[in-house]
Amino acid sequence: MATRSTLRRDDGDTATAVALRSTVDRGRIGVYAALGASVGALPLPWLPDSLVRRVRGALVHDVAVRHGVSLSNDARDVLCEPAGPDGPRGLLAQAVRFFGFRLAGRVLTRIGPFGFFWPLRNALQTWALGHLFDRYLAAGRVERAVRIDAGEARRVRQAVDGAVVRALTVDAPLADEPTAIDDQRDAATAFIDGMLGLAAGIPARLVGRLDAAFDDLLAHSDG
Repeated sequence: MATRSTLRRDDGDTATAVALRSTVDRGRIGVYAALGASVGALPLPWLPDSLVRRVRGALVHDVAVRHGVSLSNDARDVLCEPAGPDGPRGLLAQAVRFFGFRLAGRVLTRIGPFGFFWPLRNALQTWALGHLFDRYLAAGRVERAVRIDAGEARRVRQAVDGAVVRALTVDAPLADEPTAIDDQRDAATAFIDGMLGLAAGIPARLVGRLDAAFDDLLAHSDG
């Protein structure tokens, strides 16, 4: 289902809130994220990077098509590269990264539920890429060209990666919570309901922080 949101855009010394409407169903991005998690967990060198790249490439193509734009081959490579827009590439670099991750994973799996870290990491990064690329195309893009080139893609990818890192620390406005009408609950029930509701709102608050970090990085990037 399409969703409505706002994007902060800087124009010189002023900042304005621009209404945007997502054209990509959240469920589609969720499926790509799940695929990214599953292929990222394969215990084979080279293959996980190759498959993650395929999944993310299909994702950004899907999002671009739904906004009526296209991607150059270089732009697609920049957006979907697991190592980042400027990260090491090639078989040797992939092997080093793979064995480094596997070694760290073996250590972490011995101390609890950290064995889920790498698939979860791939899922979150894939979801963030799709969600924020969709957000960018919905209202953040000022270029008029139908095709996105490598330079524009690099700016977007850097903002995506930076937003994932900054999402827990950036300031974001809190959503207005509705108040109960004719509340018949006792104090204990109201307290427990409040704690559970607070936990249920964590994903939405994290998405709000991710969006705020992305908007800020994109507004202050070159280009």
